[in-house]
Amino acid sequence: MNWILLIIGGLFEVGFASCLGKVKHATGIAVYGWYGGFLVCLAISMALLIKATQTLPIGTAYAVWTGIGAVGTVLVGIFVFKESVEFWRVFFLMTLIASIIGLKFVSPH
Repeated sequence: MNWILLIIGGLFEVGFASCLGKVKHATGIAVYGWYGGFLVCLAISMALLIKATQTLPIGTAYAVWTGIGAVGTVLVGIFVFKESVEFWRVFFLMTLIASIIGLKFVSPH
């Protein structure tokens, strides 16, 4: 169950990073909405990480959480913010995904 919470927490990390990306292009009152989204996603993400680390090793949990956030944020950057898709960027993204999966399989819980 805590692995599921950790994955959801990682997805909320993608949410707060994406809100930061959107706030750069926002104007007026929308800026506050994106900052509000950032704070909500940040709080949920941290709460889920804290819950997951009650049974999972902190090193593994943190690495997986940040890895999910990093992979998700790169994908949002590519698909939402139209960032570049280059061979090496995709290659290293795939190695990061493989590392996250590897940590899951070698973790004691």
